[in-house]
Order: sequence, then structure tokens, then C-alpha cells
Amino acid sequence: MRARLDPIDLKILELLQQDASLSAAVVAQRVGLSPSPCWRRIQRLEREGVVRRRVALLDPEQLGLGVVVFASVKLSAHGRSAIPDFENAVKRYNEVMECYSVTGNVDFLLRIVTEDVHAYERFLRDHLTQLPSVAEVHSNIAITQVKYTTEVPLAAAARGLRS
Repeated sequence: MRARLDPIDLKILELLQQDASLSAAVVAQRVGLSPSPCWRRIQRLEREGVVRRRVALLDPEQLGLGVVVFASVKLSAHGRSAIPDFENAVKRYNEVMECYSVTGNVDFLLRIVTEDVHAYERFLRDHLTQLPSVAEVHSNIAITQVKYTTEVPLAAAARGLRS
């Protein structure tokens, strides 16, 4: 179910996306509310799941995790347990940062982060291709990160408010 948001909620979300460490008082000041109503709005947004959680974003390269691989995975079977078994297995691997079920010629698209190409090869051989239902894995190694953001495009949500 879609959350009911007004323009002030969207301003609050924009600020929190840019800096989740802002206090309710600072957010309130920037959106033109007093601290208590602003704090209640933030609490409601968290309770309703619009704000899933507040985290620190780490720089993988600074931590020695400089290789990003996009792996397309095709399953050999699509029986009752093959898909959930694959999904559950992938959730256990810390190297897999994102996993999407997709349409088209493959079944899943994964974003995997490792130290180097050799570490990815080990992950591929020792884990990913060892899963029982995996038929094919096609890997694309990212060369340059052109754009990366964690900010949801709130302008689209704002257009939805007007319609």
C-alpha cells in the first residue's frame, strides 16, 4: 500500500536522504515546523516503513573492496522450491549487495562486491555456481562508476501528490 505523503513529508524525506544524522530540530527548522510535530512526522514515516532505517554509507574502495560485478543468473529449474532456495542462499552471501528477480533471458541480476577479480572468481566457483539450480552465470565487471546514489527520486512522488 502506498504511503500518504504531503509536501512537508517529502521535504523531510529529502533532507533525511541527504543526511540521516540530522536532528529532528534541524529538520524541523529547514521544513518550517516546530520540533515536536516534525519529530512525530519522522516517527510516523519510520513506523509506516517509508523510512526503512538510517545507516552510514561506506566507501567500498576505502575498505579494499574495489571490484563490482553484475552477475546475470539463469536457473536450470523453476520448480516450487528452486526460486526460493536460490533467493535464500543468495541472502546469506555478504558479497551480494543486491539481488533482483528480473524478466528476460535470465532470472536474477546480482550486484557483487569483492576485493579483486580473484576473490570474485573464488566466490563464483565456490559458492554461486555450486547452488543446485544455477545453470548459467554471466559476469560483467564494472570499470568506472559513473553514477551512484541511494536517494529515491522524490520528484516523482511529488507529481503523484498532485494527481
